[in-house]
Amino acid sequence: MKMEFTIKHTWDGLPVSHEPVTIGLKSNNAGLLMEVNAPFFNNPPAPLGEPGKPFSRLWDYEVVEAFFLSDRTEQYLEVELCPHGQHLLLLLSGKRRIWKEELPLEFEVTRMKTKWEGKAHLPWNYFPPCTNKFNAFAIHGSGEERKYEALYPVPRHELQEGQKPDFHRLEFFKDLNLKGLMGEDWKQPESDIWKSLTN
Repeated sequence: MKMEFTIKHTWDGLPVSHEPVTIGLKSNNAGLLMEVNAPFFNNPPAPLGEPGKPFSRLWDYEVVEAFFLSDRTEQYLEVELCPHGQHLLLLLSGKRRIWKEELPLEFEVTRMKTKWEGKAHLPWNYFPPCTNKFNAFAIHGSGEERKYEALYPVPRHELQEGQKPDFHRLEFFKDLNLKGLMGEDWKQPESDIWKSLTN
């Protein structure tokens, strides 16, 4: 079983002007395997961090991001993957409230001239209890030409004048049915990491 998502719009609902980014999710022994297929813009240039290691403020570079949310608690896992091999994983409790970051990740990248593929092994331990919502984003380009794209964009009628892209609009995330992926009898494994937040 595999779920596939395609990022066809900018954050504010316009169609993207290139081959869209796709994200696949499939069951992996101890979590989810997240597979990214994306155009490689090489803009902005690579971060100066070691490939395969966490890199702070990776959102300032070329990235594909996935957010896994429990809407009841507003707890979420944010996964940022860069075509140059760096990654950034954040755990948030409440909108934009980071309480853990730079978690280790097994992440492989295959980069070609104009596209890249990434595979990230996300352990269940990183997912907040009752994960049930999802959104995904892609960012590339520099300065005025920076592009922000979203799987589930802000609906056009909700846009305010002068509004800036904001990936933490949790109210626009949509359902993620993990049982559909894992099987009806599946229960999300408990997470020691998230447990430590509540105790």
